[in-house]
Amino acid sequence: MNGAETLVHTLIANQLDVCFTNPGTSEMHFVAALDKIEGMRCVLGLHETVVTGAADGYYRMADRPAATLLHLGPGLANGLANLHNAKKARSGIVNIVGDHAISHLELDAPLTSDIHGIAAPMSDWVHTTASAEAIAADGAQAVRRANARPGGIATLVLPANVAWSEVPDTSDAPQHASAQAVSQQAAPASAALPQDWAPIIAALREAPQSTLILLGDRALREKCTTLAGKIAAATQCTVRAEFYTARMERGAGRVRVPRLPYAVDLGLAALAPFKRIILVGAKPPVAFFAYPGKPGRLTALGCEFLTLSTPEDCPEQALSALCEALNAQRLAPANLVEQEEPVALSGPLTPEGIGKTLAATLPAHAIVVEEAMTTGRGFDALTAHAAPHDWLTSCGGSIGFALPAAVGAAMAAPERRVLALEGDGSGMYTLQSLWTMARENLNVTVVIFVNRAYGILRGELAAVGAGTPGKRATDMLSLDRPIIDWSDLAKGMGVSAVKVGNLESLAQALSRSYNTPGPSLIEAIL
Repeated sequence: MNGAETLVHTLIANQLDVCFTNPGTSEMHFVAALDKIEGMRCVLGLHETVVTGAADGYYRMADRPAATLLHLGPGLANGLANLHNAKKARSGIVNIVGDHAISHLELDAPLTSDIHGIAAPMSDWVHTTASAEAIAADGAQAVRRANARPGGIATLVLPANVAWSEVPDTSDAPQHASAQAVSQQAAPASAALPQDWAPIIAALREAPQSTLILLGDRALREKCTTLAGKIAAATQCTVRAEFYTARMERGAGRVRVPRLPYAVDLGLAALAPFKRIILVGAKPPVAFFAYPGKPGRLTALGCEFLTLSTPEDCPEQALSALCEALNAQRLAPANLVEQEEPVALSGPLTPEGIGKTLAATLPAHAIVVEEAMTTGRGFDALTAHAAPHDWLTSCGGSIGFALPAAVGAAMAAPERRVLALEGDGSGMYTLQSLWTMARENLNVTVVIFVNRAYGILRGELAAVGAGTPGKRATDMLSLDRPIIDWSDLAKGMGVSAVKVGNLESLAQALSRSYNTPGPSLIEAIL
C-alpha cells in the first residue's frame, strides 16, 4: 500500500467513514485511494466552507467525526469560517489537507503556503506526516483528537510524496492501520468532592428564586434537560439555555428550556434577578458585540458563578448526582411541553406567523438548522410546543452556516427530515450546498427568508450608535439591484423550488416538501 491507501484504511478502521471533499492536484493519490477502497462515503462540496460546515453538522448529529479533504493552504483557508463555527460548537472533525511534495516546498511554487499557520487558529491539533511509515499512527492520532471530549478539530497535513510513497511491509503497519482510536472519556462529575458541590446545593435549597441553572453543550440533550426539570421541580429554581446551541433536543414531551435572548437589553433584563448561576456545560453569558454605553457581561453586578459540569465532563452524570442530592429523582420534571393542536393561519408572512406555521407543520423528530438571524429571533418561543425535534444554531456567528450544516445533519440522520431556516444574505455565502443536497438526494427542506437586505446589520448600525444610514451605507446593506431569485438558483442546482407570499402558501409548501423525498427550497418573500 502507499501512504494514501494506508491513511484511508486507518480512518475506516477507526470508524470514520464519511469524507466531505474538495480536492486538488496534491490530493489525487488520496482521491485514488478513496476510489479503490470500500467503506468510505465521499461527498463533494463545491466550496470548501460547504465541506467544513457539512462536517460540523455531521458531528452534531452523529456524535462522531467525519473527515474533510482540502487542497493546500488556500483550500483550507476557504473553509476556515465554518471551521470557526465548528470549533465554537466543540465539534470533532478530521481535516486532511494536501501539501506539495516535501522536496518541492523549497521551490516556493505559487500554491506554497504556511498550512500550519492557517490551520492553527481553528484547530486543536495540527500535524504534518513526515513519512509513509508514520501515516497510520498519525491518522489514528487525528481521529483520537477529534473524538476527545469536548470534540476537537484535528488537521493532518499530507505531503504529496508521503501519499504516493509505498509503506514498508513491516508487522507494525497493519496493526497501526487497524488500531481503534479510543475516545477520551469524559471525566465523571461524580469524581468531584462533595464539598465542591456544597455551595450549589445550598443555593438551590436556600435561595432558588435567585438561582439560575444555565445549560449548554451536551447538557441540552433530552436526558439532561429532564434531570434539570426534576431539579427545578424540587427547588423552584429557573433553568435556561445559552442562546447559541450546538444541538438542543426540545419540543413536545420534553422539558422546555428557553434560550437566553440575543439582544443586550433583553439579556440584562432576563438575568437581572439571579445572584447565582450554576453552569452546566455553559459559559458566563456575555454580549455578542460591544455596544457604546452598554456592559459586555450580561449578569447582575456581583453575580456568583458555580460550575457543576464543564464541556469536558459528562453533564448527565453531574445532573443525576445533583438530583440524588436533592431527592429529586422520582419527581416529575417541571415545565414539560405539551404539543399544541395545529391551527391553520392566514395572512402575510410576519415573523410571528412564520414561527407558528413552522411549529404547526414540523414533523416529529425533525432536525432544524437555524440561521434566520433577522426573521428568526423569536422562533425559540414560537416553536416551543412543536413536535419533538432537534435545534441547531451557529455557535461562532460566522454566517453561511445553515445550508452546509443541513447537508451534514442529513447525512448523519438520513431517516429524519432536516429543515434549514436561512436568510437570503447568509445563504449566498454557501448556496453551493444546494447542489450537494441534490446530488446526494438529501431530505432537506430549505426555507429562504427574502427581505432583500442584510436586515440584521441595519439593526446593528443603530445599536452601535453609528447614526442613520445614508445612500452609500444603505447600498452596502441591501441585496437588491439586481434582485436575487432564489427559486431560479435552486432549480439551476437541481433542487425544486417554490415562491410563497403568505402563511397559507407557506404551510402548504412545507407540508408538500416534508412528504416528498429529497431536497426542496421554499422562497418566502417578506
